[in-house]
Amino acid sequence: MTDKTAIRDAATIILLRDRKTAPAVLMGQRGSGAAFMPNKFVFPGGAIDAVDATVPLGAPLPPVCADRLTEDSALPPGQIAAAAIRELWEETGHILGTTGDWPEAAPRGWRGFAATGHLPDAAALQFVFRAVTPPGNPRRFDARFFLADADHLRTDPDDFSRAEDELAHLQWVPLDKARSFDLPFITEVVLAEIAARLDDPGPPQQVPYFRHEDERHFMERLGGRSPLAP
Repeated sequence: MTDKTAIRDAATIILLRDRKTAPAVLMGQRGSGAAFMPNKFVFPGGAIDAVDATVPLGAPLPPVCADRLTEDSALPPGQIAAAAIRELWEETGHILGTTGDWPEAAPRGWRGFAATGHLPDAAALQFVFRAVTPPGNPRRFDARFFLADADHLRTDPDDFSRAEDELAHLQWVPLDKARSFDLPFITEVVLAEIAARLDDPGPPQQVPYFRHEDERHFMERLGGRSPLAP
């Protein structure tokens, strides 16, 4: 039977701290009543909204990241990047932004961020992974994962006082201990990718893409389309 669950576009952000000394990533736990991945520890992220396409960026994405985001996607790269920064703000209270005034009133969903006096800083993001939720799940997402160094934050990395209640137990998880947490499968895969990139601070030329076709799973590379594994 064909899975007719609609696939929503989504953006996720992986904040990395102390890359060279004691690397850790920011994660939180989804609620037990969540329809999607209850109780799992995840990175901040969520669905991309139409309004994210109208948001002015304080700085654009690195060109290679923008190019990879256009592959197999009709969404503007800036919209995807803005969604990741908005989700980070909503779920953790952290700001990835450049100081500046908005040219006009911020749209709904962005008013709190704009009130801090910042525009979203897409230059701080690196597009590092893309994955589509497998068939059979109650909700499915086509998620783009961005990596950002915590040094780019305009907020105290340990202050979560402005976070909404979507994620509990927000914390910096040591990268070498993350797999001891209750994680979704794809999060484990992404963590392995991040661990492999610790010595390479630049954005990747090729981006792993986990997708599904005819009930089979594929891992490909955006920016070359070389299959990794059937």
